[in-house]
Amino acid sequence: MRGVCTLYSGGKDSNYALHWAVLHGFRVCCLGVVAPRGWESTLFHYPAVELTALQAEALGLPRLLVSEEEAGGEIEALIALLRRCRSRGAEGVVSGALLSDYQRLRFAAAAEEVGLRSYTPLWRKNQEEYMRSLVREGFRVMVVSVQAYGLPRGLAGRVLDEGLVEEIIRRARRYGFNPAFEGGEAETLVLDAPLFRSRLEVRGEAKTLAPYHEVYEIREARLVPKPAGGGAGGEHVDEA
Repeated sequence: MRGVCTLYSGGKDSNYALHWAVLHGFRVCCLGVVAPRGWESTLFHYPAVELTALQAEALGLPRLLVSEEEAGGEIEALIALLRRCRSRGAEGVVSGALLSDYQRLRFAAAAEEVGLRSYTPLWRKNQEEYMRSLVREGFRVMVVSVQAYGLPRGLAGRVLDEGLVEEIIRRARRYGFNPAFEGGEAETLVLDAPLFRSRLEVRGEAKTLAPYHEVYEIREARLVPKPAGGGAGGEHVDEA
């Protein structure tokens, strides 16, 4: 069984990539997390990255963390992280790159430099079907930031359900943004997933920072037992 690390941000894409790796028989030896300098990061997910410690606990996997600021840059942090993953027995790295050549090629180049094989199971996946499959397969995904015209007002802090996903898809077709948020239209946090042994419960407040820019500021987070047969929910969406 090939050992891999998963580049992990706590969002929907890295969690789905991890899910794929387990379903395809890989042995996931660790979660690799880069703490970026801030929102301007071109490679890494920033919102709520500190909560990956709780998510790792829920998954029962060790988390390796490298700070971009301490490493001296994005690529330097990525290479340092992959070296640590390899020292833990990883032979490959799994990432959630969906559509960005910038991201995918840099992940692949860093993996090659360290001597790891790169896997990108979500690459060029149908964006609309991917969003539907997240809810269908039991991922509880909260939107924690929004930065795109056309997305529903009040979306930050909402959890995706089937109705909300269909509304996002409809609006994406109308306004031209990416329905899976691959262009940075929104960022997400996974509260629960099939591999989680417990679920993440968060409390916070939604704030509007600018027109079409909302964030959900998380003030409290903890792990709680998973409910038997609980599902994701989202309220009615207002029209923009």
